[in-house]
Amino acid sequence: SPQGRSKKRSRKHQRFMARRAVLEQKGLLSPHRQPGSESPEAGLKALTELTEANGTTAPRCDKVPKPKQTMSSSLSPSPDSIARHHSMLLSQGNGSSKRVRTSSLVLRPGKYVAIDCEMVGTGPQGRVSELARCSVVNYEGDVVYDKYVQPELPIMDYRTRWSGITKQHMKNAIPFKAAQAEILKILKDKIVVGHAIHNDFQALKYFHPKDRTRDTSQSPALKKRAGLPIRANVSLKNLARHLLHKKIQVGCKGHSSVEDAQTAMELYRLVEVQWEQELAHSLPPRPPSPVTDPAADSSQYLDDQYWPTDLMASSL
Repeated sequence: SPQGRSKKRSRKHQRFMARRAVLEQKGLLSPHRQPGSESPEAGLKALTELTEANGTTAPRCDKVPKPKQTMSSSLSPSPDSIARHHSMLLSQGNGSSKRVRTSSLVLRPGKYVAIDCEMVGTGPQGRVSELARCSVVNYEGDVVYDKYVQPELPIMDYRTRWSGITKQHMKNAIPFKAAQAEILKILKDKIVVGHAIHNDFQALKYFHPKDRTRDTSQSPALKKRAGLPIRANVSLKNLARHLLHKKIQVGCKGHSSVEDAQTAMELYRLVEVQWEQELAHSLPPRPPSPVTDPAADSSQYLDDQYWPTDLMASSL
């Protein structure tokens, strides 16, 4: 009867859908084709061969492709799996999250530089400090700039005991303006680390943005770690001895601006995560964007009254 035939077709369809679900679960009928996988047409053909005319299913192993034949030999993770893995890393404990934050900074080593300058005395009685050497190192402590600079005024005091500068160094020194242009090009858009760094900027006749300046002489985290009072004026030499267990600025040949810049960067990296977290909490909130500010809604300027008359006439 027609009713019996419909029931038979219904049962046949149910078995067809059940078998299709099994094949989809095995990946044989994945909607997204991968290299080496069989096409949806081939999968439907296999399903047709699996279904006999009398409505009973007889699996034919010689016609069903094996999973190994449908999977690509080189599988790349999907964007969803990558996102899940990334969120899992961020949701782990403090140690893991610290590694994630630190690694993200290391991926951008050019963002951080440390600077140190040596000055000589010019002007009356050599009381005016002018730049005579500038050294810049990157996040890893590698030297990216180190040149002697000829001051704009005649040198009255080389201050060799502290600066390490001698008359011999000035023979190959470059003019101040040329050095200034080269150094400021390096510092542009960088986070600059230094010790008592305002003295270096003053010698360069330059002001760096405060939110991109890290002065190790003003870091509470470093002073706490060294067991020193927060309001104390701490020298780079003492911080290096307490925290890095190394001696700098020793001997009678004066300071090395390269060594001082590298030491400042080492100190910064020692408390980098804590420093940046505290700085992020202390920053004032940003002003609202003109796009999201209701008082500065620009959609009103789309009205006809704001359009030029010649443009209105040409559009008619």
